[in-house]
Amino acid sequence: MTKKNPQKVTKRNSLRTHRHFFTLNDEENKALNRYISKYKVKNKSKFIRETLMIAVIKKFEADHPTLFD
Repeated sequence: MTKKNPQKVTKRNSLRTHRHFFTLNDEENKALNRYISKYKVKNKSKFIRETLMIAVIKKFEADHPTLFD
């Protein structure tokens, strides 16, 4: 009888391998921390990443060329 491996390894296309660092001043940091505590954000990195990407995607959509201006 062969034993099956209970842990299935799946390859993900969205592996995060690129790091980006940024700094905040005291007021920005205070505002971010206040938001995180007020709205009970559990994952700070995920929150920042999703918020940033939403802003980027919205900007791309706004700048998308249209047939008629």
